[in-house]
Amino acid sequence: MIPALLTFDIEDWFQVENLRPLFPPASWEAIPRRVADATRRVLRLLAEHQIRSTFFVLGWVAEREPELVHEIAAGGHEIACHGYGHVLPMQLTPLQFRDDVVRAKTILEEIGGKEVVGYRAPSFSLDRERLAILEDCGFHYDSSHHPFALHDRYGRLGDLGPPIAPGVYAAGERMVELELPVEHVGGLALPVSGGGYFRLYPAALFRSLVARTIARRGSYLMYLHSWEFDPGQPRVQGLAPTRAARHYVNLSRTAPRMRQLIAMLERRAARFMTASEFAGAIRRSVTALTQGRRVPPETSAVARPPAELPPCDSPQSAPKAG
Repeated sequence: MIPALLTFDIEDWFQVENLRPLFPPASWEAIPRRVADATRRVLRLLAEHQIRSTFFVLGWVAEREPELVHEIAAGGHEIACHGYGHVLPMQLTPLQFRDDVVRAKTILEEIGGKEVVGYRAPSFSLDRERLAILEDCGFHYDSSHHPFALHDRYGRLGDLGPPIAPGVYAAGERMVELELPVEHVGGLALPVSGGGYFRLYPAALFRSLVARTIARRGSYLMYLHSWEFDPGQPRVQGLAPTRAARHYVNLSRTAPRMRQLIAMLERRAARFMTASEFAGAIRRSVTALTQGRRVPPETSAVARPPAELPPCDSPQSAPKAG
């Protein structure tokens, strides 16, 4: 059994960092929203295959599309937090970051009626100081660690110590870090977690890299954005070529490639689960291993006896801004 985590960041097409020069937050209210229809395409695809997933939802979106949050939850999926206004955490002071996260978490819990325990930073922009704040805010896991050093916006969590399972790290007494996968082929580092890489690589190459990740980790974690399932979104002018390519390349291929990837994972007897289920199972497995008990079956392929867990920075150590 291979744990497979298909996760989705729920934000509208005009909120992404690549388009920020043309669409600052002050302009968002005047732009027609497409996020609900795009996300419903994802929900229909998952329902066809009876897959439960995790949706990292912006608080800004949830405020304006509460029925969409209800639909996600009604499909059996996990509601997790993507911050409030898609501001990169590394551009916020620690206090501003805490306020952004708490605001979004509160909105999502009030609409969804259930505790929100997972977080992912916009553009994976996170450092150790802000990671420590998340546990203090009540999160059980974070999925912001993307170890692809060549991307200009990804944060740097540094040395997280030895993994407690492949791709999973202790990030506090109650929180774990779920790392996005990167495969190393020769001298190349190739992200295999999704996003623009999913649309840019040849489909067969991407699936072969996924197979390598599964062989190495015993599990697979990927992400896509709701707007990547919306090939009809407006094409804007005046964008730098690199930013335009990152955003628009092969949008029409996202859905068919996703169907191919799901079929491959199904052939490998993948067990699709939410990120919170996986994180909780890893924690239980580590506890069972250290106590000499049986490992839960959902993570038996990835759990292993850990080295001594490193101490985590205390949330109270974050400096107080303002």
